[in-house]
Amino acid sequence: MRRRWPTTCSPNTRSGRRPRTRSTSRCPTAPTSDRSMPSPSRRSPMRSIPVTDRRTGPHPVSGKAFGPLLIALCAGLLVAAVAAIGLGTVSVAPGDVLRVLAAHLGGGAPTDSLTDQIVWSFRAPRVLLAVVAGAGLSLAGLCLQNLVRNPLADPYMFGVTSGASLGAVLAMTTAALAATGFGVTGSAFAGALVSLALVFTLAQRGGRLLGSDLLLAAIAVSYLGTAATSYLQLRAKPAELRGVMFWLLGSLTGASWSSLLAPTLAVAAALLVLPALARGMNALALGDDTAAGLGVNPNRLRIGLLVISALLTASVVAAAGGIGFVGLIVPNAARLLVGPDHRRALPVSLLLGAIFLVLVDLATRTVDRPNEIPIGILTAALGAPAFLVLLRRGRRSVP
Repeated sequence: MRRRWPTTCSPNTRSGRRPRTRSTSRCPTAPTSDRSMPSPSRRSPMRSIPVTDRRTGPHPVSGKAFGPLLIALCAGLLVAAVAAIGLGTVSVAPGDVLRVLAAHLGGGAPTDSLTDQIVWSFRAPRVLLAVVAGAGLSLAGLCLQNLVRNPLADPYMFGVTSGASLGAVLAMTTAALAATGFGVTGSAFAGALVSLALVFTLAQRGGRLLGSDLLLAAIAVSYLGTAATSYLQLRAKPAELRGVMFWLLGSLTGASWSSLLAPTLAVAAALLVLPALARGMNALALGDDTAAGLGVNPNRLRIGLLVISALLTASVVAAAGGIGFVGLIVPNAARLLVGPDHRRALPVSLLLGAIFLVLVDLATRTVDRPNEIPIGILTAALGAPAFLVLLRRGRRSVP
């Protein structure tokens, strides 16, 4: 019996000729034209990177909606800052807050001396420090998460915070160090730089800086600094212990115009450098081999990101104490909003971190009046549930 081949989807193997079929073939796998399957040679390597694709993805904000989002975040930050300056043990109307700020910035003289002292001398530096600290910790967390390609990376994990805490506690509990005039802020900054140098030295392997080795070295240095800080707390006097614990949990109580200098300069320097590194960060997120194939030096980029994040964390911790969870939740929230493209995640993370810490600092002053709650307690209490909610929303939006 002679075997017949189907008239569609199968070639005539005996004759080697393609069977005569209609132009509208029922074969679902056969392309109708060459344009439906472009060859890889026609594609640019940079266009195949998924982290830079702005048209698709589970994030809710993309395309032209990015500009209005930045405008809304800037407006929200301004409203939150004015509200945080006006609210407190003594409330000040928003109009009075704006008049005092306009008088100082415009060179005029305020009408009420008491309102001027409350707004300009006490609350304005504190709110601005919250803005700078939130922005700095968010940028540091975003850099570290890209550096090790782990969304759970945090400035606390890399030993910088523990080194700064050790230096600050040494200045608080050691009379000889306090007599040098170095101060708590200077000691905290020096401790952070020493811990950074240790992490950088221990993570080197054959002149390369790998993400896994960096993470392990940072965890080891972090635990070492925490152990030394705990030992100093045991030897501290009862009068010193309260100040040490309050500083370790984070506080913006001692904010002044002079304390704003170091973190503001660090955040400004990061804003000048990080936008130029955004494309390299996108490539690094795909792996070292892919980044090298796209012309990015992974080792050099990791060193730059580590130095930037360490300086940001050190300057913030030296001025505001140990504030946790901001560098973990805010970068993840920014990526859920605008996607993994660092050209968009960087400004969104900066603004979200500033708004978040301003609102949390306002809650520390108003929840238990006239007492004040350490800011690190509320950042963890509010950050963990918010992170879980954002994570569930991100999973639901994935097709």
